Amino acid sequence: MNEKKNRYSDEELQEFKEIILEKLEKARRDYELLKADVTNTDGNDTADTSPTFKILEEGATTLSKEESGRLAQRQMKFIQHLQAALVRIENKTYGICRATGELIPKERLRAVPHATLGIDQKTSNNKH
Repeated sequence: MNEKKNRYSDEELQEFKEIILEKLEKARRDYELLKADVTNTDGNDTADTSPTFKILEEGATTLSKEESGRLAQRQMKFIQHLQAALVRIENKTYGICRATGELIPKERLRAVPHATLGIDQKTSNNKH
């Protein structure tokens, strides 16, 4: 009777939702910081309060506008991936490998909460 689970429980989905929401909040703050660097509307109000911002801010001062723009685009893509993961949680399809239909291991989802492929699929896709 060792039946394989075909989806994560509501409690497990809630745990992942909290991880994603936390990452999403930080990603949005980082995105705003990068965008401010590109447009030079840098009012050091919130940037001074967070140590993470301070590090990012100091790093961003050495970036060109193009680099900041590219980083901002990547950050926006990351935000979109996280938002899509939240939709999968609502649909209860979160954590299911899109290649095999099996559950992606929790450890992988905790590290990469927007993953849609198990690690085996990810590494075999990179070889092609």
